[in-house]
Amino acid sequence: MKSRKHNIPIMKRFFYMLALCLSCSSVAQAGDIWVSPAGNDNHSGTREAPLSTVAQAVKQAREWRRLRMPEAEGGICIHLAEGVYPQSEPLFIRPEDSGTADSPTIVRGEGDAVISGGVRVEDWRPVAAGEAARLPLAVRGKVWVADAPVVGNRHLEFRQFWVNGRKAQRASQFADGVMERMYAFDPVRETITIPTPDLPDPSAADQLEMLVHQRWAIAILRVRSLDVQGDSTIVRFHNPESRLEFAHPWPQPVIGGEKGNSSFCLVNDLALLDEPGEWFQAYPSGKIYYYPRPGEDMTRVAAVAPALESLMRVDGSLERPVHHLTFENIRFEHTAWNRPSREGHVTLQGGLRLLDAYKLAVPGLPEKASLENQAWVARPEAAIRVRGAHNIRFERCTFRHLGATGLDYEWAVHHSSVSQSLFTDIGGTALLMGAFPDGGFETHVPFKPVNADELCSHLTVTDNLITEVTNEDWGCVGIGAGYVSDAVIAHNEVSHVNYSGICVGWGWTLRESGMKNNLVENNYVHHFARRLYDAGGLYTLSYQPGSRMCGNRIEHLTDAPYATNDRAFYIYFDEATDGYTVADNWCPEERFDSNQPGPHNVWKTNGPSVDEGIKMKAGRRTSAGTPATTR
Repeated sequence: MKSRKHNIPIMKRFFYMLALCLSCSSVAQAGDIWVSPAGNDNHSGTREAPLSTVAQAVKQAREWRRLRMPEAEGGICIHLAEGVYPQSEPLFIRPEDSGTADSPTIVRGEGDAVISGGVRVEDWRPVAAGEAARLPLAVRGKVWVADAPVVGNRHLEFRQFWVNGRKAQRASQFADGVMERMYAFDPVRETITIPTPDLPDPSAADQLEMLVHQRWAIAILRVRSLDVQGDSTIVRFHNPESRLEFAHPWPQPVIGGEKGNSSFCLVNDLALLDEPGEWFQAYPSGKIYYYPRPGEDMTRVAAVAPALESLMRVDGSLERPVHHLTFENIRFEHTAWNRPSREGHVTLQGGLRLLDAYKLAVPGLPEKASLENQAWVARPEAAIRVRGAHNIRFERCTFRHLGATGLDYEWAVHHSSVSQSLFTDIGGTALLMGAFPDGGFETHVPFKPVNADELCSHLTVTDNLITEVTNEDWGCVGIGAGYVSDAVIAHNEVSHVNYSGICVGWGWTLRESGMKNNLVENNYVHHFARRLYDAGGLYTLSYQPGSRMCGNRIEHLTDAPYATNDRAFYIYFDEATDGYTVADNWCPEERFDSNQPGPHNVWKTNGPSVDEGIKMKAGRRTSAGTPATTR
């Protein structure tokens, strides 16, 4: 073996290696750390004596770098053997875990390696006679029950649940894809009037929620009371969501729309558990009730509940960023989204929840004279969050069975990428990136930080498949980018989303901000706007000089069954979009729209007349560079 230079005294190096080998006779190969579900964290991390947790492997790599061990020269590779790695807490990646251009750190799955935030739900039994009095008569004898797992010192509470790899549906008033029109929406009294539901003793439905359709977003409202008045029922809600829902003007439900009133659905009561694949968790007992699908043997099923909302945090700062880390061929699975159970969920757009919002009695801000409302937002939860970092890469990874956002390049992330990865069965947005000014920053004020490095820049998203996402918060998107510059979103396939496909921009303003030079090119977007409207296959906001939207293929726009109008488009330039060149985007018809766009957009050759070769070039590529999408 070629000798390596190092700066560690011989005795110090000797004692460090001795400590690593106390429980094992073999010494780890230079640069390689092995992990296995069958390993032991007291092992040395060789292939023959692997560690058992990813956290311990990261720590060992950190120590190699801290002590300038020869194993860190030329790069460190953490190999995850096939199997599931359950997390009891999010994996914390910090500046000390950084690699370098010449010595990166790679975390690589060897085979099917899964980092999971889930726990098994076991010991199912049929619901006994006389148990669970609120169960519908028709399903008694068909529903099974289990105790929620105990995590720490309490029963686990959750809103997502998977059986044999399929997501189960929370007990719902209607079958999936069905909602009912409300009668009235009263912002003064903070009430919604609905057709009287078929519920035994409505006062006993103490965990009931209402899902409300409101144009380009949904609201999840915890029900405080049901006042039955014959064929009509007046519903009141808990705070804080009641105040937010009735105070904020955009979006609210519609009464008297082109296609009728806005829709709703009641969920999460044992009396609503009446279809195979539905479930309900009772509190404070924690008991889980499940109606098996045909063919499911409850004595043998793999039932999984999420115990964590986050699997990993990559957390650096402007002064000390995390850098030169790559994650390859890893499955990230089973995270929760629990906040709506504690405070409801009312959003402005794209899954950004409201902290406060109201209509202005006298319109106008110094930054926007026409503004009629103000809003302060917060970012959604994410399975993987990256802050203060550069040269972070995810390659050939899978993100699935996740409660909220999949992967979030949140703040001050530069020269990083996501490629050849799969995002599916995700409750919120698959991939989010860039600043969405939150907390005390009013969301309509242009965001231009004093230090431009706080923005995200030079992010590359290529050759990913994003499908069947936004299944919890319908108002989320496939790929969402806020204040970003020099972003490249190219050759991705985005499909089966409930709102928009690819969204770039934030702020609703023509004023200059940090957004510029963004490229949306050669993507294939289809089967979008399935449940909401005011949507676009490609959707933009605000001034983004030097940006381009070229060579994309957009089709299968779905007219949402709950819509109150037909506002959905293949390309939608929403308020103040400016600075884009839009060329050679294929779609089956010229169904485009804009809302107060700026004067610097250039449109040429978009629609069904685009050359067939350009159309077929859109979508994911194989390793040889040819289209991978099945048409």
